[in-house]
Amino acid sequence: MTPSALLSERLRSHRLTAPARSVTDAAAHMLAVQSQEFLGGRWALGIRSSGSPTLSAVDRAFANGQLVRSWTMRGTLHIIPAADLRWVLSVTGARQRQQVAGRHRELGIDAELLARVAQALRTKLADGGRTRAQLLDDIAELGIDPAAQRGVHIIGALCVDAVLVQGPVVARDGAVGREQLFVLVDEHIRDAPFPDDPLAEMFVRYIDGHGPAGAADFAWWSGLTLGVAREAVERGRQRVDEVSEGLFVSSSRPRRASGGDVVRALPMFDEYYISYADRAPVADVEAMRRIGPGKNGMVRASLLADGRVVGAWTHSAAVGKHRDAPVAEPFDSSLDPGAVVAALQRYSDFVSG
Repeated sequence: MTPSALLSERLRSHRLTAPARSVTDAAAHMLAVQSQEFLGGRWALGIRSSGSPTLSAVDRAFANGQLVRSWTMRGTLHIIPAADLRWVLSVTGARQRQQVAGRHRELGIDAELLARVAQALRTKLADGGRTRAQLLDDIAELGIDPAAQRGVHIIGALCVDAVLVQGPVVARDGAVGREQLFVLVDEHIRDAPFPDDPLAEMFVRYIDGHGPAGAADFAWWSGLTLGVAREAVERGRQRVDEVSEGLFVSSSRPRRASGGDVVRALPMFDEYYISYADRAPVADVEAMRRIGPGKNGMVRASLLADGRVVGAWTHSAAVGKHRDAPVAEPFDSSLDPGAVVAALQRYSDFVSG
């Protein structure tokens, strides 16, 4: 596959040139979008949706239980359709527990402690959700010191165990909501069927939203070992198309929209950039240095033209600043300023809509 064909296919599979009908359709197509930067995760769905998507539409999907956010893979927060949460965690949960086992031993977190906290929180959460600060207070009431990130690790472990999940967005006067209520999975998510083969399903869904890609890419994205990723490929290969050796695309690729933006403003940690073992097809060495991940693990919001990273941009969601115009940082002086303004205006309309 030529470099230009690879980028063209990825733009389509990511719904950047073939936008979904709604933000929830975009979420279902992508399966999971990285979202430790919460506003960025919501814009990842907005930019993949047709029409004039808004932040309020995404937040309504959290409020009505269509979307949730949790540590679904790699110990990293993702937005995921609520119906897909349990079966995805059935694939990734053991690996995530293994990766934090040493730290949990240092903090004195074991199965017995988690069971005790889970039982207490089921009572606390019976009447509705609670913020992270409230959960930390609940943990302290049990005589467990939440300091040294012990409380955060306990909450995260209960999310990986599908006891808790982040649901409705907490309203914030005069600013963008940045926090969610933790709710009980069993109360918040009902009638969510498991696929017959969750590992194969996860690989196929990854290819649907990210192809062309291969086993190494799936291993990176899912956090699974390369051996398990190769097993997933073998179990799911009849449901995808192999376009070259070890490189797969969806068997039912979405139809491209006519025309399209010249420049796109991708959020921090966007799947188009972050979710592959090799990012060289979409960014040169200098662009990767400027976008990240940096030493602090951050990945900057990027400007995309013809499928490649050509700049960065910033925007503050702080109180009183969320309506300020985003600031562009083109890496190439030949980049059309008008196209950059149009790309950032679409994001601004999303936030304010």
